[in-house]
Amino acid sequence: MIRALIVDDEQMAREELQALLEETGAFELLPPCANGFDAVKMINEQRPEVMFLDIEMPVINGFQLLSMVDEERMPHVVFVTAYDEFALKAFEEKTLDYLLKPVEPERLALTLEKLKRILHQGQVPRYETPDLQRIPCCSGRRVKLVDVDKVECVFTDLSGVHLLTADSDLCTDLTLKVLEQRTPLVRCHKQYLINLTFIDEVQLHEGGTATVLTRSGHDVPVSRRYLRLLKEQLSF
Repeated sequence: MIRALIVDDEQMAREELQALLEETGAFELLPPCANGFDAVKMINEQRPEVMFLDIEMPVINGFQLLSMVDEERMPHVVFVTAYDEFALKAFEEKTLDYLLKPVEPERLALTLEKLKRILHQGQVPRYETPDLQRIPCCSGRRVKLVDVDKVECVFTDLSGVHLLTADSDLCTDLTLKVLEQRTPLVRCHKQYLINLTFIDEVQLHEGGTATVLTRSGHDVPVSRRYLRLLKEQLSF
């Protein structure tokens, strides 16, 4: 059985595709997601092998969702969309396959055969993903999208990954690795990333460590391993 996740903001589309996948008898279906934010969390927790992903979704579209997933946790991706076939030619090399809505059982069968072959060969999904411009964060019952250039630092602890801005402390399901790879944030400690533009002061300590003070007063540790790199980037 292939662990599969459906991501689509339209309930009818989710239900129709789920019925088709169930008919094949080849999939173990995870609870479907109606938005990109829930999908990131599901991928991190459940590690699906394939994701059937709508492109046009509100707030976080399909391409933006891919930029939020750690490469080590990235499932194979099949776009399921109302785009016409001509427009989708540009996406062929960036995903395993694409399906046009409404999905035809015969076309799905071809996708399944391709998926089985790739999984049998042990191919690892590698997709071109854009840099992150906004980071989705939990804020009560809402999802707040924080502009990357407003983030002063990011850190992880037992409760999760935190984004600190001048006036907020928010949690995100994105990993430090994703944020380091796809934003200008710089690693300064195994648990911290820093936005260089918000550094106000660097306090050097004995033993080769340091503490960064941001413009709004956040203290950020710098480990010995990363201090030299930070000095080079700040040119001191």
